[in-house]
Amino acid sequence: MGYLLLAGAIAAEVAGTTAMKYSEGFSRLVPSLLTALAYVLSFALLAQTLKILAVGTAYAIWAGVGTAAIATIGVAFMGEGMTLTKAAGIALIIIGVVVLNLGGAH
Repeated sequence: MGYLLLAGAIAAEVAGTTAMKYSEGFSRLVPSLLTALAYVLSFALLAQTLKILAVGTAYAIWAGVGTAAIATIGVAFMGEGMTLTKAAGIALIIIGVVVLNLGGAH
């Protein structure tokens, strides 16, 4: 159940960050409201996750997977370039999340 809550927290954070891109510096109402709503949901789900999973592991996964997802969305949908350095960084994040889970996230 902890990982399901964490996945929801990550999805909400990614949605909020994506909406923030379209808010144009919080000058557009709907994307700005979506950003705020998504971040509130993300933090609420993360708080519930921390009742079950270790804080260091849960936060590292939340931040790492969210960062990798946003970088991927930027490349796939927002016209951002993919460099070898960016690809290596995303790969290292994924490897780090796997290592954290292998180390016992409970």
